[in-house]
This record gives sequence, structure tokens and C-alpha cells, in this order.
Amino acid sequence: MSLDVGDKAPDFTMPTDGAGSVTLSKLKGKKVILYFYPKDDTSGCTAEACQFRDMFPRFKKSDAVVIGVSRDSVAKHDKFKKKYELPFTLGSDEDGKVTEAYGVWVEKSMYGRKYMGIERATFLIDEKGKIQQVWHKVKVPSHGDEVMKAVTGK
Repeated sequence: MSLDVGDKAPDFTMPTDGAGSVTLSKLKGKKVILYFYPKDDTSGCTAEACQFRDMFPRFKKSDAVVIGVSRDSVAKHDKFKKKYELPFTLGSDEDGKVTEAYGVWVEKSMYGRKYMGIERATFLIDEKGKIQQVWHKVKVPSHGDEVMKAVTGK
């Protein structure tokens, strides 16, 4: 399933770091930056998380909520968040329902071996719960700036 700009973002509730939970529909009225990444504490995922961390004050000023999602456990998220001082929510999608609903659970290939995994992707969801912008197959180095421009217009 592929989601496009203008589609209603699939609602979800999932456990988060710090023994919490997050429900998308409860965030109506705010912009939501929902970014999917393969695995805690790997080089690309850490670089992406640190970009969002460093830009977090600017996102917050724009009334935008940042949520990182992977299939890692809450315990792994807690360690990852503490190690890199991440100020935003990390959602644990261990059962895969959210990654599948957003179409980011895909077949990947490495060294000729095929396997299922999370495609690095980001969804900008507007205040009404509609998808405002989508980035698939995210390239980490400039991604934070692209998302910031979409959120703030700058």
C-alpha cells in the first residue's frame, strides 16, 4: 500500500520510550513529523536521529511533533534515546502494524540476499491528520533541512 500527499494518515497507538504510548489522532492540531528508520544505534539511523535532535528546538517552535519509529523494543529505544540525548518520542512498532500501514515494510536486498525491512521514510502530517509531504528512500545527509523547509517554509 502506498500513501500519497492528501491521504488521511493511518491512525495508530504504539508503545514508546519511557514506558509511554503515542496515538496519532490525539496529536490533531499539530504538525507531525513521523519518520521511520531501520534500527537503533546504527550509523545512518543515529545520524538521522541526531539531525532531528539538533533541529528539535526549531521544530518545536513551529508546533511540530517529531516521532521516530522502528521495530526495536521499548528497552532498545530507551538506551538509544539516553545515549544520544534525543528529545523526541521513539515509537516501538514490534508487531509491524504501523510500518505496514504506512507502506514502509519492504523487501530489501543486501549482498544478493533478500529480506524484509524498514525503508527509511518520513511523513509530514498536517494539523488535520492529512499527509502533507512524503519522503521515501531518505538520504540522511540533507534530510533534516528538507523536512525543516517543509515545516517552516524556510
